Amino acid sequence: MSELNIFLGPPGAGKGTQALKIATEFGLAHISTGDMLREHVSSGTELGNIAKSLLDEGKLVPDELVIKMLLERLNIEDCKNGAILDGFPRTLPQAKSLESLDKEFPVARVFVFEVNEDELVKRILLRGEMTGRSDDTKDSIKVRFEVYKQDTQPLVDFYNEKNLVNVIDAVGEVEDIYNSISRYFKL
Repeated sequence: MSELNIFLGPPGAGKGTQALKIATEFGLAHISTGDMLREHVSSGTELGNIAKSLLDEGKLVPDELVIKMLLERLNIEDCKNGAILDGFPRTLPQAKSLESLDKEFPVARVFVFEVNEDELVKRILLRGEMTGRSDDTKDSIKVRFEVYKQDTQPLVDFYNEKNLVNVIDAVGEVEDIYNSISRYFKL
């Protein structure tokens, strides 16, 4: 049985940075659905072509495509000790789809990254300048915040009812934020 740890939060909250650090330290797979989608885009796969137009507009890729890709990924050997899901689930239907995997891949913890909106805008624009990510633009930021509030925020209530939520203050030094998350993995 491989436990799943979910990192939720708005774009630019630092989920990817922290997921990579935690995964490396504790021998877990870091699964970023956003990175997987971007790989498909850069490879020019059929999924990548569909995803590119949606991502550039700040919209989400349809659940059934993301879920199929995730299930394939969870069955790779590096997931045997567990995984951190970075960017999945983003909607209630996606969260409910994970429940069907509960025997093999139960959700152990959900980390909710909280950052104020002004800080997030600064982070995303800086990341866009540094990495050239096509979805890190002023136009897409507004759409992505709205999508997050509408689709992802209800997941906090869903997982709160299951007593799985740990709120993380994601403003401050990377190492301090890491320490506040890592303590849950040392139990």
